[in-house]
Formats: sequence, C-alpha cells, structure tokens
Amino acid sequence: MDARDLPRYSAAAAGRLVGLGSWRVRRWLQGYNYTYIAGPLDEERIGHKGPIVQRPADVTSFASFIELVDLLFVKEFVACGLSLQKIRRALEEAERMLGDNHFAKRRFFTDGKRIYLQVKNKAEALLELLSGGQWVIAPIILQLAKHIDFARSSGLAQRWYPLGTEGQVVVDPAISFGRPTIAGTGILTANVFDLYTAEKARTRQVSYWLNLKPAQVRAAVSFEQSLLAA
Repeated sequence: MDARDLPRYSAAAAGRLVGLGSWRVRRWLQGYNYTYIAGPLDEERIGHKGPIVQRPADVTSFASFIELVDLLFVKEFVACGLSLQKIRRALEEAERMLGDNHFAKRRFFTDGKRIYLQVKNKAEALLELLSGGQWVIAPIILQLAKHIDFARSSGLAQRWYPLGTEGQVVVDPAISFGRPTIAGTGILTANVFDLYTAEKARTRQVSYWLNLKPAQVRAAVSFEQSLLAA
C-alpha cells in the first residue's frame, strides 16, 4: 500500500496538525448519527450524516496522509463560507464528473479555470467551490496549495510543508511514519523541541547536538509550540 494511504494519524493527532478539534475530525472522517424532535406529536427522529472526506467504508478511525490534507482543505473551504453540505456535494460531483474523490489533488488548485468550464451548468456545488462566483479559486485556497508537493504521476499530495516550503518543517508519509520532521534531515520536530526544553532553550547547544542550523532548531521549536497552543 502507498505510504500516503496508510492510517497513521489519530483524530487527536490529525486535529493538532490541521488546527481542528478531534471531535470535528471524527465527524468529517466518519460521519455521525443525530437525533431530533419534530412534528406535532414531538416524534423522535434519528438520522445519519456521512463523512465529508471520501474514504473506504471499512477503514479505521485513523486518518491517512491524503485524508489529513483533505481535512486541511475542508477546513479552509469552511473558513471561506462554504457549508459542509455543499462541500460534501462538491466531492460527490467531482467523483462523478472528473473521477477525483480527493481535494488533495493538484488539478483542483492549479487548473481551476479549465475545471470550471468543464463543470459549468452541470455541478452547482463543485462550481461554487472552484470559483466562489468568479473565474478563479479563492486566493486562500491557492495559497494553501503552495504548501503542498503533488506527485507528478497521480497528482495527489505527497508531502506538506505546514510553515510553507521555506519553513523548514515537512510532513512526509514516507519519512518517520508521517510525523513532522525538519526537511531534508528526518529529525522529528518533537525531538528537537524536547532537547530544546532539556537544554533550557539554548538554541546553539541543540544545534550542536543534532547537527542542525539554528534556523532549523527555531523552526522546529516554533512549530511544536504552535501545536501546543492549538
């Protein structure tokens, strides 16, 4: 199995990385049951909302790297004002019309105009997701896509730079089981932060022990502190 498809991240871990509560991650990945009272006789009605992120029915509660990136994009779509219902429909339309069932795909974000024309007057939810009523994808989504490397063959996300490509930190499913590392080193940011704490915040000492540049240490520390604050 491709490393990007392996279930690696618990709801809590995925939530910390993408900035969501674990309960929301579980709902978006697995769907949820709901109960409400309706009608003149106050009847109890039970329903189920399916997951937002498309995944096999028998998959575990853990998220894969691809699903992690999907969660990241869904979060930004919601922040742009799109409803979860519209986002869910957009993915269904994308799979039916384009054969793509992930938001973590290059062509959603690099070829928005062509896809816009392809689905115009045929897929309302997908059209709004791609255009926001204009001819281009919302700038915040395009900016987010710049933090991701997409594989040439499949077009799927293959690594994510949470701080941007110049930010030293990378989440790569092929390295350290998908945990955040210092780019190009394989050293876990969590290990850098632990040593930094043990060394009483002496950056130069940590740099020496781990053979890292001070900027790499600072990036790891800043990233781990942002996770603690989330």
